[in-house]
Amino acid sequence: MLSKRIIPCLDVRNGRVVKGVNFQNVADVDDPVKLARFYSEQGADELVFYDITASNEGRNIFLDVVEKVAKEISIPFTVGGGIREVEDFHKALAAGADKVSVNSAAVKNPQLIKEASLKYGKQCVVLSIDCKKSRQGNWTVFLNGGRIDTGKDAIAWAKEGEALGAGEIVLNSMDADGVKTGFHIPITKAIAEAVQVPVVASGGAGTKEHFLEVLTTGKADAALAASVFHFGEILIPDLKEYLYNNEIAIRRVKHG
Repeated sequence: MLSKRIIPCLDVRNGRVVKGVNFQNVADVDDPVKLARFYSEQGADELVFYDITASNEGRNIFLDVVEKVAKEISIPFTVGGGIREVEDFHKALAAGADKVSVNSAAVKNPQLIKEASLKYGKQCVVLSIDCKKSRQGNWTVFLNGGRIDTGKDAIAWAKEGEALGAGEIVLNSMDADGVKTGFHIPITKAIAEAVQVPVVASGGAGTKEHFLEVLTTGKADAALAASVFHFGEILIPDLKEYLYNNEIAIRRVKHG
């Protein structure tokens, strides 16, 4: 059985880690290089770095920050934000990323997933999906940091992304983002059951129990969080010990 993963997320704006609630009221947190080093030492399984305004501002990702972070950590590193073409994959991987996450550009040009997967391998291609529940009761895909509702069904898009060559899906429930009331279990479970590739749940972590729920009932392969880790509300070694004691296959943190 594959170990479940715990993944801190660095949302970066203007070279600083920030965090908001429901994609609004974004506040400054810390220096990304310092925080990345801390998480690597704490026993995080991976690290995700999102340049959260790159797509909306129509610019490329902060590669200099990516390079600095990559030098400080010894765990797999996913980078996203402002990835619009295959050349952007090359730049991010050359700067030290192990995986590259696409969101808005992939919806606009699904062939980007296929081209990148063929060139760099599906293990390098992560499809990030920002979704929200519609009035009709289904989940639809949003673009540009949650600013544009595409009307596209999130489950159908996850299946299409997998077919095109995405090796992993990060599912961010915008309704749950930053509110700490728990991951959105129904949509996470639905997508995990619809695809064969790993699904990373994102949005809503507030307690250790929330992580346990999404990794069991929600059928997620990994759980991603920001606020609870950034503000020291949950320490990764403690979380992993809790999950291990609840019979979750997890890579435990070696002490001493």
